[in-house]
Amino acid sequence: MERYIKLVIFDFDGTLADTKENIILTFQMTMKELGVEIKSRQECAATIGLTLEDAFKVLYPGMAAEKYILLRDTYRRIFKENRKILVPGLFPEVMETLEELRRRGYLMSIASSRLSPSLHSFLEDMKIAHLFEYAVGGDNVEHPKPAPDAVLQILRHYNLSAEEAFVVGDMPFDINMATNAGVKSCGVTWGNADAAQLKESGANYVIDKMSQLLEILN
Repeated sequence: MERYIKLVIFDFDGTLADTKENIILTFQMTMKELGVEIKSRQECAATIGLTLEDAFKVLYPGMAAEKYILLRDTYRRIFKENRKILVPGLFPEVMETLEELRRRGYLMSIASSRLSPSLHSFLEDMKIAHLFEYAVGGDNVEHPKPAPDAVLQILRHYNLSAEEAFVVGDMPFDINMATNAGVKSCGVTWGNADAAQLKESGANYVIDKMSQLLEILN
């Protein structure tokens, strides 16, 4: 259907990789260690896709700036420890779909709020790094999602227009990022938001399994 697309830009957490349990566990362990109110799983999951500092600002509005930095740094330390115990993997059909998109000649990139060292480490561990020539982490842009910075940076890298790109993500932040960059988008329902939230945020398409992306990009 989208016959003029040359580049597919994927979110990482909740779209390609099933990291939800790692993230929620780390959020709650961070809260417990620092003695702040422990937020629910649903509240924690709703911030996935934001930078850590922005996530904690949503969870605990009005704190001093130093407290957000402490929460962020504690989270990062605990996440590294948890990753050794709870090893995340790819969602079903992700590998096969990525390989088929590559076979069809699509360029593929990643726009993530995760720090780039962590992002690249996951890509290597999951054996999909070779499918992405260019990946943008939260530390590579001035303004994180839902700002369009990551998508615009990727478009500049490939010297492509917004009409030639397509964003795939699991959260309204991803869809808003795409819209703000003038790019069409597809929401996925196996991550951290449901179909209604994705449609409300303006997704052009919503899919329930990754292989359906091949029908859109036919």
